[in-house]
Amino acid sequence: MSVSEWILAIEGTPVAAQVAMGLALFSALAHATLGALQKGRHDPWTSRGAIDLAAALLALPVALLLVPAPDRFLWLVLVGAWVIQTGYKWLMAMAYTRGHYTLVYPIVRGTGPLATILFAGIVFGEVFTGGKWQGVMLLSGGIFALALINIRGVRLGRETLIGAVVFAVLTGISVAVYTTYDAYGIRVSPDPFTFLAYFFVGDGVVMPLIALARYRRLAAAGRAPAWHGWGALARRGIAGALAGLGSFGAVMLATRLDKVGEAAALRETSVVFAALIGWLFLGETVSRARALIMIVIALGAIRIEFG
Repeated sequence: MSVSEWILAIEGTPVAAQVAMGLALFSALAHATLGALQKGRHDPWTSRGAIDLAAALLALPVALLLVPAPDRFLWLVLVGAWVIQTGYKWLMAMAYTRGHYTLVYPIVRGTGPLATILFAGIVFGEVFTGGKWQGVMLLSGGIFALALINIRGVRLGRETLIGAVVFAVLTGISVAVYTTYDAYGIRVSPDPFTFLAYFFVGDGVVMPLIALARYRRLAAAGRAPAWHGWGALARRGIAGALAGLGSFGAVMLATRLDKVGEAAALRETSVVFAALIGWLFLGETVSRARALIMIVIALGAIRIEFG
């Protein structure tokens, strides 16, 4: 039995909910890794372009050789997904250009689940019980509290800080839009991996072109971002592509197997993983207040799953 056949076989069973929970948590870890890679030494636009190009190259043989081709309707759905995803990445790059990783990331991830639950309720008719809403409030409230703590330690001008926060909130809303839309896309696809493979192939075209055009424009003006060599960029691109493939693929499969809003909320435990990555690899400190907030976020995720 192939993975696709197994996914289709467990849909609607109690096993599906358990698998969806595991996929959402794996997506959280992968997404935190991807965010850290995009906010590394390279310019965020350049990093994003390299990551998307590598993801497209990795997905291309799967699309051409291992999964059925999309039908006409699914092609239309994929075009919409590519447009929405490009908008999300543009907003994310704009936010990272203005603010630190530890400032931008929690605001994006705190806004995302709240908006996704509302959108999923409208599109899919999902209803959260009181216990699950308590979990959402704990999770998103903890994430926003983390953002407030980070704002106090950020040395930015008022205008730059406001711009970073605004773009971070807009990015969070765009996360909800693409999560809801793409959940619809993977549900209407006869084979879930057809949607995923072709999504990554098409999605990997736009940002590399945007990043290249931007770099050339800044270089012509004498303001080119710092360059660390093709080798370093290629390594970052491949690592980020693997993280992106794992993150997006896992959460999309989770939305096919279980509630969209629940999968989206559990994915936002990525801020806990992001804090660990920042502490272990980026030289950032984790205070007692941050550690307490991480516990609150984890309790919120548990409440969501078992509420």
